[in-house]
Amino acid sequence: MALDKPYTDVPGTIIFDAEQSRKGYWINQFCMSLMKAENRERFKANERAYLDEWQMTEEQKQAVLARDLNWCMRTGGNIYFLAKIGATDGKSFQQMAGSMTGMTEEEYRNMMIKGGRSVEGNRYIGENGDAQAQNQPQGAAGQQSNAAGKKA
Repeated sequence: MALDKPYTDVPGTIIFDAEQSRKGYWINQFCMSLMKAENRERFKANERAYLDEWQMTEEQKQAVLARDLNWCMRTGGNIYFLAKIGATDGKSFQQMAGSMTGMTEEEYRNMMIKGGRSVEGNRYIGENGDAQAQNQPQGAAGQQSNAAGKKA
């Protein structure tokens, strides 16, 4: 019996519930392995070979290789585990969070200092706030990425 999940209507939000936990078990186990220096070295030496040692789906592996944290989360990754990938790459959590919105680190920091995103327009999918899919990614880094994608 499926549970009612009213929280799936919150734009830009993936709730790490029991279903996500089951889906992401192996990607999260992989991330936790990066707590050991020898595993970080093995991963950095040959990312694909290291990922192939884990029972992750091909989609999860591709999401990790792309360093697309939103994609990783959609496949069951928990942001607190995924932070190990960023740490392995020498990125701060702030840099990682900014990348998830297409913002530079500075843009993300400034937004958070100003109180974060407004709830106005962001309470339900279909409104017109900055967290809505049609307004993402919203920062300069995302706009550069979008422009590069349109040229290709």
